[in-house]
Amino acid sequence: MDPELINDCVHCGFCLPTCPTYVLWGEEMDSPRGRIHLMKQHVEGTPVTPEMAGHFDACLGCMACVTACPSGVRYDRLIEQTRAEVERRHVRDPQERAVRGIVFGLFPYPRRLRLLRPGMWLAERMAPFLARVHPSLGAMAALAPRVEHRQRMPRVVRARGERRAVVGMLTGCVQGEFFPQVNAATARVLSLEGCDVVIPRGQGCCGALSVHSGRDDQARRLARRTVRTFEQAGVDTVVVNAAGCGSSMKEYGELLGREPGFRVVDLSEYLAELGPVAKRHPLPLTVAYHDACHLAHAQGVRAQPRELLSGIPELVVREIPESAICCGSAGTYNIFQPQAARDLGDRKAASVATTGAELLVSANPGCTMQIAAAMRRAGSDIRVAHTAEVLDASLRGVSLGERSERPDKHGSVLTGPTEEGQ
Repeated sequence: MDPELINDCVHCGFCLPTCPTYVLWGEEMDSPRGRIHLMKQHVEGTPVTPEMAGHFDACLGCMACVTACPSGVRYDRLIEQTRAEVERRHVRDPQERAVRGIVFGLFPYPRRLRLLRPGMWLAERMAPFLARVHPSLGAMAALAPRVEHRQRMPRVVRARGERRAVVGMLTGCVQGEFFPQVNAATARVLSLEGCDVVIPRGQGCCGALSVHSGRDDQARRLARRTVRTFEQAGVDTVVVNAAGCGSSMKEYGELLGREPGFRVVDLSEYLAELGPVAKRHPLPLTVAYHDACHLAHAQGVRAQPRELLSGIPELVVREIPESAICCGSAGTYNIFQPQAARDLGDRKAASVATTGAELLVSANPGCTMQIAAAMRRAGSDIRVAHTAEVLDASLRGVSLGERSERPDKHGSVLTGPTEEGQ
């Protein structure tokens, strides 16, 4: 923990109404300035007690406080340093160690995640039983999405029409295995907007889940592999469609001690920068746009997704009340802190319901699973889609969710010319 960063906090309290756990519980030690006070105590010699670790674990790392802070406190950096210190110093009970071992031995590895897919339809039914074994296991099962069939991504998707750019695309772990249709839609949208899309083999987790949980060694190993993969692919821009991944990859310089040989941009950020050329067809829908914390607060990307959605004819965008309050996903938070996450998810679902929207648009797989589960509990029939899926439907002139082409022999549903090799 950096004492200079800790001393930047003047304890003004502007962070309090933006902090999800303070909003839930009203406890000072579960606010950013309260946690910074605990960090200072530890730097000055107080050991990491179970109570102290509990307050740090209860933080979602949503970065709403960073947006609200008038003093520019780097709470994002502080909480990452603190979580690494907690993992080094704090001895967790055997059950908690076992659950964390399952999560971090599974989620960062796409091939292992793939083994779960055949039984995903059963997960929600098993959630009550698993919750009796351990609350985190029940939460994991309840969050399980209804996965579409696997879609194989080619190594290169060629631009439709005149080529305007060449970009790399991160397929990710959770996004790639649980939301393959989002990756397919992302590649199609980039192709239709004139990009050659390079999708190198050997991708996996970018390290975001690990770095946000204080597992520095695993995070660095996964980050190095990601950097090596895209540097070898020879691209100078990597487009990311998962907010948490984009946030972490933009901080690779701090994590690895050197900047990668490419820049990282969120999909909406890149499309707004590139400017539209492909024709938008009407989508007569009312949508509510959800600000993923690691997109809005960590990356400062707010206007671009709204601009892209507003450019679709007949589509109406509505704002969600309390949009700055986290939905409770926060990477692995909804697994390790299931009750707090459930409370925040239900709060977000209630806010979404007030918009009267037919569709919720999200830019992060964790948020999608979290809010979809909360809306199922509330009996809501509002669908959830990624920004890329909405744009894809408009560009192709099809209904949202409609697949206008059959998969090829590799399972790909990408339009336009593709290449299996580079």
